Order: sequence, then C-alpha cells, then structure tokens
Amino acid sequence: RRARPSAALAPGEKLLADVILPPLPPRPVPATEPVIVIGASTGGIDALKLLLESLPAEAPPVVIVQHMPEHFTLAFARRLNTLCTVTINEAMDGDVLQPGNVLIAPGNYHMLLRRVSSHYRVSILDGPCVSRHRPSVDVLFRSAAQAAGANAMGIILTGMGDDGARCMTEMRAAGAHTVAQDEASCIVFGMPKEAIAHGGVAKILPLTQIAGEIMNFAERHNPSGRGRG
Repeated sequence: RRARPSAALAPGEKLLADVILPPLPPRPVPATEPVIVIGASTGGIDALKLLLESLPAEAPPVVIVQHMPEHFTLAFARRLNTLCTVTINEAMDGDVLQPGNVLIAPGNYHMLLRRVSSHYRVSILDGPCVSRHRPSVDVLFRSAAQAAGANAMGIILTGMGDDGARCMTEMRAAGAHTVAQDEASCIVFGMPKEAIAHGGVAKILPLTQIAGEIMNFAERHNPSGRGRG
C-alpha cells in the first residue's frame, strides 16, 4: 500500500516537515497508553541494538526512524528481532502499535503516527525528503506531537545533522517527555546537540540509561493523563 518513490530533490535543497504534515499549535490530547518514538542516524545501528536488547517484553510500543536505505531496514529489523525480547518489524502502512512491539520505518518512505480512537497506527508515505532525509525524524516527531501529545516520549540518538531537532521542540511543547543521548555515548553528537540547542530536550542521558527511562515513563504514565513523564 505504499506510493511510488518521488523524484529526488536537487542537491542542497532542504525542506521542513511542513511539506508532509502541516504544523499545528499545541492542543490537549486525551490520555492513552504511552508510545515511544525514536530518531537516530550515524551510529544508530549499534545504539538501537543496545537499547532494544535492554527492553523487556512488556515495554510500551516503540516506533523508530533510523536513517538507512530502502531494503536495508528490513534486514536490520529481522536481525534485531533475533536478538531482542521485544518483537521488531519493518513497519507497514496501517500497522497497529502494540505493547512489546517495535516498528522501524522502511527506508525511502516517511512514517507518521496516527491516532485511531484510543490506539495508534502508523502511516507509510511517499514525499520529498525532509531535513534531507526520507524517512525523516522530524516528520515522525511532528506526527507524535499532534497525535499523542503528553502520551508520547521522544528520544533522539546519535546522528549527524539536525533531523528531529525542530519537531522534538514541538513534542515537548505538546507535553511529551523528551530525551537526548549524551555526548559521551554518541558516535556523532550532531542530532542530540541540535535538539538540545533548539530547546526540545527535557533530559540528557547516557545510552545505557535510556531503556530504564522508557520503562519509568511507562510506569508513571497512565490513561487518566495524570502520570505524565
């Protein structure tokens, strides 16, 4: 159910998430179960392996954008699935988020979080590159800010550039709990550094502490909406 890839952008052209999902002012979102959204780039393959191996089977649903070419994301998801307690798949359009499950955006397509009643699904979309990437962390983070608000936790891991920095700020403004990997544990501190500089990060943690932070957020959060992380 995926659209055909769009034409490549001219070199140097850099678009914002607006070309995929228009910005909206922060607004209250009814409480649901928690959802975790993660963005990573350079160094993210090893960082995600360590993080996901540390999550228990009862972890909240996780949605990931890792900058990676088409087809490689499927092999990456299958490899991780053999190593982790949580179930890991390359995302398909319409997939429902479930506890203990991790979805990785397919290379060359954007992935958005959508709310359907009290649950979440992902949409897999074609479209121009955002922050020079497809999939883009900014697109995922903006969709999480709009669909999940304070029900979401956003995490930005090692990576080059600034993808995710602008829309992590939107997540924080919408009430989400936001975390950046610290410089010492990053291969490249570019994306976390930019997110911190934009004011979108509430907490900076070593990679080894992020799985625990996810589970703490899930424990604090509850459908009444009063357990916000």
